[in-house]
Amino acid sequence: MRHLRLLLALLLAPVLTGCFASEGPGGSGGGAGGAKAGSRLRVALAFPPAQNLSPYGDDATILSRLGVTEGLTALDANGAAAPALAASWRRESDRSWLFTLREATFQDGTDVTPSAVAASLTRAGQAKPAPAALSGVSLEAEADGRTGVRITTGSPDPVLPSRLSSPSLAVFAPKAYGATGRVDPVGTATGPFELTKVTGTTSATLDRFDDHWGGLARSSGVDVRFIADGTARTAALRTGQVDLAEAVPVAQAATLEGATRKETATTRTTSLLLNTQSGPFKNPGLRAAARRAVDTSALADGVHEGHADAGAGIYGPAVTWAESRRRPPVGRAKATAPDGRKLTLATYDNRPELPEVAQVLKQQLEKAGFEVELEVREYSRLESDALAGKFDAFVLARNTLVDTGDPVAVLASDYTCDGGYNLALLCDKDVDRAVARAERATDSAQRQVAVMAAEAEILGTDAVVPLVHQRLITGVGASVHGALLDPYERTLVGPGTRR
Repeated sequence: MRHLRLLLALLLAPVLTGCFASEGPGGSGGGAGGAKAGSRLRVALAFPPAQNLSPYGDDATILSRLGVTEGLTALDANGAAAPALAASWRRESDRSWLFTLREATFQDGTDVTPSAVAASLTRAGQAKPAPAALSGVSLEAEADGRTGVRITTGSPDPVLPSRLSSPSLAVFAPKAYGATGRVDPVGTATGPFELTKVTGTTSATLDRFDDHWGGLARSSGVDVRFIADGTARTAALRTGQVDLAEAVPVAQAATLEGATRKETATTRTTSLLLNTQSGPFKNPGLRAAARRAVDTSALADGVHEGHADAGAGIYGPAVTWAESRRRPPVGRAKATAPDGRKLTLATYDNRPELPEVAQVLKQQLEKAGFEVELEVREYSRLESDALAGKFDAFVLARNTLVDTGDPVAVLASDYTCDGGYNLALLCDKDVDRAVARAERATDSAQRQVAVMAAEAEILGTDAVVPLVHQRLITGVGASVHGALLDPYERTLVGPGTRR
């Protein structure tokens, strides 16, 4: 068994590790040779766990970025589905797909079997709230023989292989699932690094998983510190306390040597979301007034110091086909004079630019006639209130392709009546119909056209005001090789990452 896995490792390791560009001459291939005695990596992440590392919410991306979890598929550099735990797949009918598993082992020592995978995906489909990747989608999974998993969707889903690449649809061992519905990722995933210890929201310890199907990782483990303050995070890299620091603030970028400052175009858009269900922005005219008050160029050139592009829509320049297919917003209301209407504007400080963006927006809105109270917290202390609609306006940095790689997913989760991450609390029948049309489109070109038609409907409600399209700055120590920097922000540490 061990010899067969080693042979598979040598043959298959390049499939995933070649998906994204890596930093340093070492490349990103893991390989087994010479890997046993690797040193440990020290990583600073911006976002502490907000949901006890549940794989069904935002914490899922923490697990994928650290190389803990894997799904049936991954995304390649072009955003297409690539093999991961599934070596191959084929579409049997409009609603049925058969995935063939590679031989792999869970971190608790049990085998990755079709029944275990089917049970894991079934659990994800039953989670409340549903993972964003499954917004508007129902699926059933069942074992088929020794290596097959058949997945049937409630309606035709042409992008299911890409959807299954979502970090929130990672596969876990049966041991991970407790009676309360919580999923415990400690020692139960399949990635090259095993989560062994979590210290609240301050740190985590990962050890190399020696039986990973792709071979031994080049590092013996990862020591993670969650540092919400961007200045402190950058200083930790600059002073040699950590080897990798994500989300370096624009204001701190110049303090890093050029070779350690890596800028990556991302599909992340920072937007102003307006509460459409209560407060002043229940009025479409006041939403229009807020949108007219915003000067996006002041945010891109001023706050982001040129490390971002002015907001053009929900999708920015990194989504290369979006601009050519963009349509004017549909049915916008006339602006209503604010006349001193009071509102609460909230954001979080894990991404250091956001409080400054919010401060500039406060000034712009007040100039237009609103009275604005600004509230800034750490994200984990803010999310539940934002989802409950306790703020009138919210500044959010959102990766528009992070959930599935499919541009429809963010529309369904963030802007439809049943969306699981609908911070604007938007419920508009025209928007829901437009998103549903995009979900039904099977041809990629038709899907893109339908996506931009749905974007036009959403922007027409003024529930969201796109502010800037971000570029991600990552601090990579001079001795680090193989850091995985990708536009979807799903990866950071992989089998070939080492120092």
